[in-house]
Parts: sequence; C-alpha cells; structure tokens
Amino acid sequence: MDDDALLAEQMAYYRAGASEYDRPYAEREALQRLLAVVDDLPITGDVLELACGTGQWTPRLATRARSVTAVDVAADVLALARARTASPTVQFLEADLFEWQPPRRYDTVFFAFWLSHVPPTRLLDFWNTVATALAPGGKAVFIDDGPTAAAEEEVLANQPAPAALRRLDDGSQYRIVKVFHEVRTLTDDLTALGWSVRIWPMGWNFIGIAEPPPPPGQEAATAPAS
Repeated sequence: MDDDALLAEQMAYYRAGASEYDRPYAEREALQRLLAVVDDLPITGDVLELACGTGQWTPRLATRARSVTAVDVAADVLALARARTASPTVQFLEADLFEWQPPRRYDTVFFAFWLSHVPPTRLLDFWNTVATALAPGGKAVFIDDGPTAAAEEEVLANQPAPAALRRLDDGSQYRIVKVFHEVRTLTDDLTALGWSVRIWPMGWNFIGIAEPPPPPGQEAATAPAS
C-alpha cells in the first residue's frame, strides 16, 4: 500500500525513541490526569491492550482486569513495559498490529494514543479486528489526541496519509502517521459501521467507549416476533 513506507518509518521512530517515550508523561499534567481516568472507565475481565508502548497504562489496567494481554511492535518499549509492570496477570506480546490477529476474545480492548497512528485507509480493517477481538458484551475503550493537539505537532503535507514529523534527541527525524480525529466525525463514522459509541473531549484529548455491531444474523435471530 502507498502508506507502507510511512508506517515503516513510524515503527522505526518508536523503536529508536524508546528511552524518550515517557518524557511527555513526566512533563504534562494533562497526561497525568488522563492516566487517572482509567479508574472510571469500564475496564473489566480479560483485557487486550493494543500498542501498549512502555506500559504507562498497563499497570492501571491490571488493577481493574482479570488479565491483560499487552501488544506492541517495538521490543525496546516492551522491555520498559515489562520492567514497569510486575503483575503476574499481564502478558506482553511483540507483534505488528497491522498484521497480527488476536487468537482469542476479550472483555475489553483498550488503546491509548494508537488510533491516531492508523492510516485512514486501514481504519475499517482495524475496527473489524477490534470487533473480532471482543467477546459478546465486550467494549472498546480508547483515548487519543483531538484536533487541538495538532498545534504541538509539525504537521506534514503531501504524504500518503495524515502525517507529522518527530525528532529525537540525537537529531534523527521520522515521519509518523498522525490523524487528529474530530469527536463528531469519529462518532458518525463508527455509528455508520454499526458501532454503539460515546466519545467525549477531555482537554486536547478525547475518550471513547464503543460496542461493536452484532454478528451477522444475530439481530434477526433475536428480534421479537411481530
């Protein structure tokens, strides 16, 4: 696909910048407040965390969950996540989320600051994967940057997907996918796909809870007789 090179560069950025990954969480009070929000979200049962990074969210998920399966493509950030998370109920997996398919179903699928890194051409496949990963009655819970956060990014034009330029301390620079979703547009798009969704802003960010459409035929099978 046209965005393959951009995604490869994004992957290289997160691998090379593992040691710098946690800096925004230490510097920005808004991120600290977002971390605390997990305690009020419907995190239950067996949880699948997508793009777990260095595990900023993973220990908080573990306190609410029966188990957590945390997945990321970058071995360097996974090493930091393992060091941060001592819970025996957490399992870490190294996998490319654009290729990996969950081997089982979960009660909750959680992802923070990952949706904005999914190119628009791959969103449908991504949400289908999330739906497949959810057990009956399960929910997707997600957190990300809204459009206001674009003010802190060096947004790039004429790229195969919405993109921004990121720089590391050593001077190296990388393009990453960065889609600043509007709450209303994202809500409408998911609703059109059959999801039941509620998304609300929190500062420059947004928080969402979504339930997938029923499997084909289930609505007809459970509809009351006329």
